[in-house]
Amino acid sequence: MRTAPVATGEGARLAASVSLVLASAKLRDHVADGDGVLARRPVAAAARRMAGAWDRAGARTGADLGFDTALLLDAVERQPGLEALAGPGTPLTALTEPTGTATAAAFGHTAVLAGRPENRAPLEEAGRLFGRLAHLLDAVEDLADDAASGAWNPVAATGADLAEVRRLCDDAVHGVRLALDDVVFANRAQGRLAHLLLVHELPRAVDRAFATGGCAVRHDHGRQGAFGPPPVMPPPAPPTPPRRGRRRGPLLGCAVWTGLLCTCQLCCRDPFHDPWSGEPKQGWCHRCDCGSDCDCSGCDGCCDCCNCCSNCCDGDCGCGCDC
Repeated sequence: MRTAPVATGEGARLAASVSLVLASAKLRDHVADGDGVLARRPVAAAARRMAGAWDRAGARTGADLGFDTALLLDAVERQPGLEALAGPGTPLTALTEPTGTATAAAFGHTAVLAGRPENRAPLEEAGRLFGRLAHLLDAVEDLADDAASGAWNPVAATGADLAEVRRLCDDAVHGVRLALDDVVFANRAQGRLAHLLLVHELPRAVDRAFATGGCAVRHDHGRQGAFGPPPVMPPPAPPTPPRRGRRRGPLLGCAVWTGLLCTCQLCCRDPFHDPWSGEPKQGWCHRCDCGSDCDCSGCDGCCDCCNCCSNCCDGDCGCGCDC
């Protein structure tokens, strides 16, 4: 239980600041709701003290980096009010706005840390859309569990059609890609990593959430009506006991995702634990699903096989692949 340095650099410190602040807000939320052992006064009091310590540590680290953590706290505090007012017909984008605002602030500040202020606007846009996507995918994946436990779910509460949810997700994926096109990276290695994390993998996450399978990136390049037929969802499973432990919400999941990203665990660790479900996942650099007919001799470090270039980017990802 001794302290030890596990990561260095301003990016890792920013991720730590974001994670601490959002974790403290989540802990206070559980205390207010009286969840589990937190319904006991001594435990709740200890949890409040711990949340206060996390708040101060996150704010102190953020201040050292020039990052105002009040933006994150404001986003967390606004979320319950929006959910309380939501009903059939409420736009899902209104409910995902706090998540998008928080992730936009974190993404955008990386441009400040890198000394590239011209990248702040496109990175904020990429972060806003990433936050929206994370919130929607979390809601889709939790639909069955939330229905069984009676928990609030934005898709169920608004009566949104799953085809419309899928359209919003696909739009967010496409918007992230367009935003990253406007980011000027210091070197090709940074551009390749950002492409792998935020362009190549996000469509797969959407496919997994909607149970359509496969690497089905749509090469629509912004054309309307190019998203294909509505997804066919499997029949609802019979109610099952809730998983042990509560899944992270979209805001806290984004914070953990940021930490995994800044420490390269999403790419290089095998396995890492999913920021939302806690399930073990394979690091993206360890995957290879391009088939035996892929000639990777011209791949300049983009990935172990060339599928990120040939299957998902139309060959224009700039990673140096000849395949």
